[in-house]
Amino acid sequence: MTPPTPDSWAYTEAYLQEDSAVVRARQRAAEVGAVPIGAGSGSVLRLLAAAVEARTVVEIGTGAGVSALYLLGGMRSDGVLTSVDIESEHQRLAREAFSEAGIAPNRTRLISGSALEVLPRLTDGAYDLVFCDADKTEYVDYLEQSVRLIRPGGLVAFDNALWHNRVADPAQRDPETLAVRELGRVVSEHDALIPSLLPTSDGLLVAVKRP
Repeated sequence: MTPPTPDSWAYTEAYLQEDSAVVRARQRAAEVGAVPIGAGSGSVLRLLAAAVEARTVVEIGTGAGVSALYLLGGMRSDGVLTSVDIESEHQRLAREAFSEAGIAPNRTRLISGSALEVLPRLTDGAYDLVFCDADKTEYVDYLEQSVRLIRPGGLVAFDNALWHNRVADPAQRDPETLAVRELGRVVSEHDALIPSLLPTSDGLLVAVKRP
């Protein structure tokens, strides 16, 4: 099999044009140093949310609202997104993005705080999808919580699963790379999950919870 060339990768990333609300959310993210999900992975999130007809979603890492807009774009019209972030300023910017996109206020629940303190308070098996894009060194801990939170047949997804091309390079041993690499191992060996690693944007690791 011939690996995609950089031109093919760029083509896939630009395959679907982002709407104006997402573009402006990206601009706000850049202003505060919040790195959002890539366009390719964002479109996959939207597809996954639509595929499972997601009504309840948890997002770990609100940022400026880019990934949330993609998730909400695929969720049911009565779906509610719960998003957790330690940066309240980022969540303020996300609220601006939701307002610009015409998202009703009752469709989002933003919680300011540490994910590992907030997630244990959420209900077991009550969510269709959990998306993780926060502290990479906590990814394995997010996985443990996510498996508890999603229903059978639900999905968990992790952004930056290739971590800037460092995960595939065994010489890279920094804490973030080691943590993302360990996440990949744990997910691949998890009895309750059916996983796939997608080489879109900076890598999207996705798994379905077995029925």
